[in-house]
Amino acid sequence: MENQTTVDILVLAGLSDLPSLQLPLFVVFLLIYILTLIGNLLILLLIFTDSHLHTPMYFFLGTLACLDTGYSSVTAPRLLYDLFTEQRTISVRACIAQIYFFFLFATSEVSLLAVMSYDRYIAICHPLNYMQIMRWEVCIKLVSVVLVFAATYSLLQTLLLNKLTFCKSDALQSFFCELPQLLKVSCSDTLTNTLVINILGILFGLIILGVIFSPYISILHAVLKIQSKNMRSKAFSTCSSHLTAVFIFYSTTFFNYFRSNGNDSTDHFTADKVASVCYAILTPFLNPLIYSLRNQELKTSLKKTLQRHQMFG
Repeated sequence: MENQTTVDILVLAGLSDLPSLQLPLFVVFLLIYILTLIGNLLILLLIFTDSHLHTPMYFFLGTLACLDTGYSSVTAPRLLYDLFTEQRTISVRACIAQIYFFFLFATSEVSLLAVMSYDRYIAICHPLNYMQIMRWEVCIKLVSVVLVFAATYSLLQTLLLNKLTFCKSDALQSFFCELPQLLKVSCSDTLTNTLVINILGILFGLIILGVIFSPYISILHAVLKIQSKNMRSKAFSTCSSHLTAVFIFYSTTFFNYFRSNGNDSTDHFTADKVASVCYAILTPFLNPLIYSLRNQELKTSLKKTLQRHQMFG
């Protein structure tokens, strides 16, 4: 320990070592990032400009679009920069900062999905009291609690990271600073960090997952009793969109953070990178598609907006 030299610069392995793949990967992920920003900003624009979308459900969906915009911007620009320059180096401080913002947006997003589940429960199971229960002040308080919780959890993780020293030149086997990969290249005792990741991650993850799925027992029962086919179809589409977003986020995150890290084979690292691409890059890209393509009100609002521009154009 005493003879080891600490380092301030870390190396990211990136997605591929093949020079011939750098440009194609850059083009693909640049296109995904641009479409992610356009998709989420378009949802925000429609919600702001269409008075029919000024409801709690779309307030939460707009908040999700904001989080997805920030979430993708934590990882995608760094990935694009490394693919373009092929440098792949990052300072320890910048790495810890990236982890803080990644946890901030990721924890906010999964907590917001739980809030959206509660909102769907009230809308479908207690429709007559929906606007009384989900008042605007309640919606703002729920989002505020989500953001404070996420900021606190992220700060805890980064404070623990600041106590570590790094003295290995091994590359982080990812295209951005991920907590499990960063702990592997530390020369400090990371037992506390690992315990915090596993205990709090599983605890909060399972609690939030329970909050997300428990209302769906009542929701499914209520939806099946709806006589109108159109109303039943609308309820199923909003719920299926929500559950699809939850499944993509949870399955890939749990795959990366809570499976065994003992195997350091190439296949293991490749699987980690694929899972990282799914939850860090593709999730904020797919969310606008999942919610907009299955949401008739958003599609109607988009058509009206396009028609207005054609008239004035």
